[in-house]
Amino acid sequence: MSRIGKAPIEIPSGVEINVEKNVVKVKGSKGELMERIDPDLKVDIEDGTLTVSRPTDSKRHRSMHGLYRTLISNMVVGVSEGYVKELELVGVGYRASNTGQLLEISVGYSHPIMFYVPDEVKLSTVSEKGKPPTIRLESHDKQLIGQVAAKIRAFRKPEPYKGKGIKFVGEVIRRKAGKTAAK
Repeated sequence: MSRIGKAPIEIPSGVEINVEKNVVKVKGSKGELMERIDPDLKVDIEDGTLTVSRPTDSKRHRSMHGLYRTLISNMVVGVSEGYVKELELVGVGYRASNTGQLLEISVGYSHPIMFYVPDEVKLSTVSEKGKPPTIRLESHDKQLIGQVAAKIRAFRKPEPYKGKGIKFVGEVIRRKAGKTAAK
């Protein structure tokens, strides 16, 4: 039995869930999300909790059970609390600025990188003296914010020798020793 799949989802106040056939719509103060689930799975809402159940114990049903329960849980958390991802630019002369949804990053290439962030993601940049520049992303959609953050990080991944690049706040970069000087 899937331990994740059988765990009930508590529905916080202010969140409205609508299930039609195999489409789950979640609406809250931060926004609205929709997910198409496997038609074999059954979604029940009772007394402020949502449960996902499967018809059989086949491998396919077991894997879908945990997956869709987690996706629905992420939607509920997203529309009620939201998600935040922060990236920092580590390196001399690395800068980030934004004009609305257009992000401009200078990370050591011959030209600045211009990246348009989708409207569902709220973008802000912070540059304080003595600290690396920070890019802050906020959204109600966990999948979208993770994809945007990964795309920004891919412009200059952290390298293992000096640790320069774009990394998540709190991410630990495994460092290598490098060459040692000859006698």
